[in-house]
Amino acid sequence: MTVARRPATPPTGADRLGRDRLLGYGVGSVGTGVFSAVPGLLLLYYLTDMLGVPAAVAGAVLVAPKIWDVLLNPLVGAASDREAVRTGRRTRLLAVGAATLPVAFALMFAVPGGISGGTAGAVWSGVAFLLAATAFAGFQVPYVALPAEMSASPAERTRIMSWRVVCLTVGILVAGGLAPAVVDLAGGGRPGYAVMGVAIGAVMAAALVAATLGTRWVSSRPGPRQLGPVAAFRMARGNRPFFALLAAFVTQALGVAVMLAGAPYVASYRLGDYGLTSVMFVCLVGPSMLAVPVWARLARAYGTVRCYLAASAGFTAVALALVPAIAAGSLTATLALTALAGVCYAALQLLPLSLLPDTVHADAVRTGHAQAGAFTGLWTAGETAGLALGPGLFALVLAVSGFVSAPVESPVAQPPGALTGLLLGFTALPALLMLISLPFVIRYGRLALAKETV
Repeated sequence: MTVARRPATPPTGADRLGRDRLLGYGVGSVGTGVFSAVPGLLLLYYLTDMLGVPAAVAGAVLVAPKIWDVLLNPLVGAASDREAVRTGRRTRLLAVGAATLPVAFALMFAVPGGISGGTAGAVWSGVAFLLAATAFAGFQVPYVALPAEMSASPAERTRIMSWRVVCLTVGILVAGGLAPAVVDLAGGGRPGYAVMGVAIGAVMAAALVAATLGTRWVSSRPGPRQLGPVAAFRMARGNRPFFALLAAFVTQALGVAVMLAGAPYVASYRLGDYGLTSVMFVCLVGPSMLAVPVWARLARAYGTVRCYLAASAGFTAVALALVPAIAAGSLTATLALTALAGVCYAALQLLPLSLLPDTVHADAVRTGHAQAGAFTGLWTAGETAGLALGPGLFALVLAVSGFVSAPVESPVAQPPGALTGLLLGFTALPALLMLISLPFVIRYGRLALAKETV
């Protein structure tokens, strides 16, 4: 198979961005990484095992706000492009998202003591999640549009994305490693989750505000004629490489989200200690920080698409290998394989995001319209859908396999079918989704190669 290799020509000194500007942009991903990871990792468990919400209802609570977000993101993208035409910046939407997201996030885990749980608790968390998802769209959509406007050099955009993915990894590491630990340090139960929401929300606020201030220098240059979301989508349909890349990324985001949602259940019911949730998460995300620069060098040497395909296949194999490791109760093997999955996960974050600006620039050449906001609105909508449907899909696995929801004060023994279901939901289901993504990666490579040879 022949896949596209992107040129690795280094940027000139005039084009090369300083570390202060790279960090000023990348730090925003600490905040977005927190929000992307914590609800997927802990909210489903909070609903079923703290509030006693049935698994099917809890899954609906997680999915419904994100469906709204999928519909909202293209609208935010169009609004971001209009703002850029008027002001030459995308700062206003970034600031609104940075101010409102941390507050809504904290409310998700702060169900008042007077609400006993069940339906009322699900409604409280669901409404707060809806508000948080709306605020997240306001920040994330213009934020993802910025790299295409920070540099015209593909090599420099890969460098921008390397910084972003490292910061994203830090955010996810904070989410998965620190959030469960804060819950335990605060005494566990519902009060522990409330303290965690405030503490992690404060970290998120600091990162988002820093990025909003640190990217004010970026000059946004959308095309002279701005299109609405429907017209932008119609025009984007001709960008086949974009949609192939989006399909691969969304399918993989869905697989990772399923795995994240299953981690607390595997730690509690298969490995016997909820506290291992943080350990598993650190093993998954920690190696990503070290692997990102390695993948960046490999992409320059062997081609971005080739490395992306190898990482996708590697994650699939590791997810399948986790089945016997967890079934045997081997903590050492489970953590080692999780760390190996983290190495592949770094590439699944870095490489498609490095390719995304290329599709935006190629479309501008094709159509004469630079619609970065519109494209990143579609991209973020797809990513949001994957991250949302992951916990919902895992909740469906729990419901079908007979999982019994109960508040932490009244624990129940899970039936064997539920234990098998949560194991396969954590391992085999993500592996299947990764397999489904491989043809999309291959198709993107062929389409990109065809454009290069025209």
